[in-house]
Amino acid sequence: MRTRRNASVVAALAVLGLGLACAPASAQDTSTVRINEVESSGGSPGDWVELVNTGTVAVDVSKWIVKDDDNSHSYKIASGTSLGPGAFLALDVESAYGLGSADSARLYAADGSTLVDSYAWTSHATTTYGRCADGTGAFTTTVAATRGAANACSSPSSATWPGGTAVTVADGSNVFGTNLSGLSYESATVLWAVRNGPGTLYRLVPNGATWRPDPAGGWASGKTLRFAGGSGDPDAEGVVVTPDGTFVITERDNNGSSSAPKILRFDTTSTAATLNAAAEWNLTADLPGLPANAGPEAVSWIPDTFLTAHGFRDEHTGAAYAPASYPGHGSGLFFAGVENNGMVYAYALTQSGSAYTRVATFSSGFPAVMDLEFEPATGHLWAACDDTCQGRTATLDLNVQGTFAVTRTADRPSGMPNYNNEGFAIAPQSACTGGLKPVLWSDDTNDAGHALRAGTLTCTS
Repeated sequence: MRTRRNASVVAALAVLGLGLACAPASAQDTSTVRINEVESSGGSPGDWVELVNTGTVAVDVSKWIVKDDDNSHSYKIASGTSLGPGAFLALDVESAYGLGSADSARLYAADGSTLVDSYAWTSHATTTYGRCADGTGAFTTTVAATRGAANACSSPSSATWPGGTAVTVADGSNVFGTNLSGLSYESATVLWAVRNGPGTLYRLVPNGATWRPDPAGGWASGKTLRFAGGSGDPDAEGVVVTPDGTFVITERDNNGSSSAPKILRFDTTSTAATLNAAAEWNLTADLPGLPANAGPEAVSWIPDTFLTAHGFRDEHTGAAYAPASYPGHGSGLFFAGVENNGMVYAYALTQSGSAYTRVATFSSGFPAVMDLEFEPATGHLWAACDDTCQGRTATLDLNVQGTFAVTRTADRPSGMPNYNNEGFAIAPQSACTGGLKPVLWSDDTNDAGHALRAGTLTCTS
């Protein structure tokens, strides 16, 4: 994303799309739809009740009814409304009635008598009441209202940054300018970065205590990116290097105005100055309707060996993840983080074509997520937020249910101002010195003429 965002993240409230791997919307299955957040005072445009679908298939919620504690107060959901897997839907109940300081929200199926879910309160929340974790946890007072997006929950535990407090400049003056976004280490001495406008891929190498574009192989100014077939200007937001290749995630085509959430694979051995995507996976049909400038921002990759060894649950099959269920998907799964709702979507990408299957969906713990980083030494999946969340990071780990859940959030290092950091990368364990290893952040705004900053993280295993 190019510009600094407001602190609140507003999601699209339109009918939400179905995944490629999902069955048609079901009008009968009510078990996965839950009341997720309630605004009873001072909302915009008024009082609202948010629903979430915790399941793996879309649910037809046409003509479902929301009541407060008065049976004569009724809000009916419009015909043709489908709630996709992992999606949120905010309902403006104040168009029918207002919610009181001591009241309840009750969700009924279309028959008007089957109670699907309910929540009651005795006074207005200072923000909103929301489930933590989304869809499954108990209701609590949220940190902030997040209408149509993942709930802003208090951290299960909070901590100072788990490394050194010092942060140093890690690039030359105005080398990259604005729009530098995702980062990914290939090794301790090779770093990849993407710029979101114009779409550019950089191969970076050490230059003393800083990093610079590799002067060899035609990488001195980075390489221009194109979608498959040579079209467009990908708004490249995240990058990840894997055994199956180098992948970039986009939220739109800079030559247009509409959302274009895609994962692209590039051949980085090419000597060409412009790289056309060698493969392309268009996620549009699987994701909820997204604003053009608030789509996928983050991408990471986790090997199948780790996921199977730690009991990762496949929400598509409803069983333990089995790589053989997805022939030709490579050696791991891709995890895409969306700015608009703070959710993470796990995909098996068929490497020989453009097909994919969503395997899981979970919250990053933030209302927006800017980068994702898997740390093999600890098994943590790190989620990084920008100045929207005061530069905090969260670690997510697989729980006993086989789902990634937030285990800790941490403040940014005390030596880091609240920059618009959109990229985050952790050096490999081989870079550990004196119990610390390097980490890097990329600043989309290029504050003070610098887009890269370095800090340290404690080496743990």
